[in-house]
Formats: sequence, structure tokens, C-alpha cells
Amino acid sequence: MEAEKKPTFIKKLKAWAKRLKQELKALDIALTENLVPWYVKVLIIITLGYALSPIDLIPDFIPILGLLDDLIIIPLLISLITRLVPKEVMAYCREQAEIRKISLKKNWRFALVIVVIWTILAYHIYKFITN
Repeated sequence: MEAEKKPTFIKKLKAWAKRLKQELKALDIALTENLVPWYVKVLIIITLGYALSPIDLIPDFIPILGLLDDLIIIPLLISLITRLVPKEVMAYCREQAEIRKISLKKNWRFALVIVVIWTILAYHIYKFITN
């Protein structure tokens, strides 16, 4: 009975990961086709930057936390963005993501986004501590 549940869980996990990748591709289309307001673009850039950067805020080699940040942060950002984007625009972007077969790969340029976020956070923490 236990053996029957594991493949089902793994299949569900793989399907969920595939949906997340498709959502990232759809967000890339919304960004590149200029279909969203500037503040949503900023969130999309942060999300794509985090998802595609070879650098994480919490490195993957840290047990549990290193992987959980990817499992929590990226889906939360995607969920927030999809709530801010009109449903018709998101439907169009998802459709285009299926048609175009876009390939999103890790990219060192996106690491810059993460480094900027780290720098801003470090600055604010420093200011908070020194005041």
C-alpha cells in the first residue's frame, strides 16, 4: 500500500513543478510583451531573477531551509503576481507559453537581481541596528 502512494505523490510533485515552470514562462511573456503595469513588472523581474538565478537567498546546501525557500518563495511570488494581473492577460500568456515552447534557464544576469536584493536588505538591517 505504501508503494502505491509514493509514485502518486512523486507524479503530483512533478506535475506541480511543471505548472510552476509554465507560470514562469507565462510571466516572462507578460513582461516582454509589456502587458502589465510597472509595479507588476518589478515583481516579475524579482520572481524570474530569483527562480533563474544560480544564487539563492538561502543556499541549497543548507539542510531543509535551502530547498524550502524555493518551494515557498517562488510559488508565493507567482501567486501574488497572478492576482495582480488581469485573468484575460494571464490566460493569454499561459496560452502563448504553451505555444511558443520558451526555454528558461539559469542565468548569471539574474544573479544581479539577487545581489541587489541582498544589498538592499543588508543596508536596511544595518540602518535598523545602528539607530
